[in-house]
Amino acid sequence: MDFTLQDQMTGLGKRIKARRLALDLTQQAAAAKAGVAHRTWRRMEAEGKASIEDLARAAIALRCDDGITALFPEIAASSMDELLAQQRKAIRPLRQRAGGARS
Repeated sequence: MDFTLQDQMTGLGKRIKARRLALDLTQQAAAAKAGVAHRTWRRMEAEGKASIEDLARAAIALRCDDGITALFPEIAASSMDELLAQQRKAIRPLRQRAGGARS
């Protein structure tokens, strides 16, 4: 089933509201916790409209920020060469951190 942009935004607003209510927060308290204006919070819930920064702030305030990274996952490798390159790239920072820990 394909959803329109408006469907997605409205659904997001409803999920924000449901999460806020589950945490027993008023709109005003949630907005203050997120560091956004109460009017902005109302618009997020009613229309699903917000800047990326405001949406991220809301996710953090509602303890949903783990899901932010899942919004745009890395694209799977289309070849073995790409897969190996991705693996080397992922291992490199781990080696640097491990090497930096030694005295």
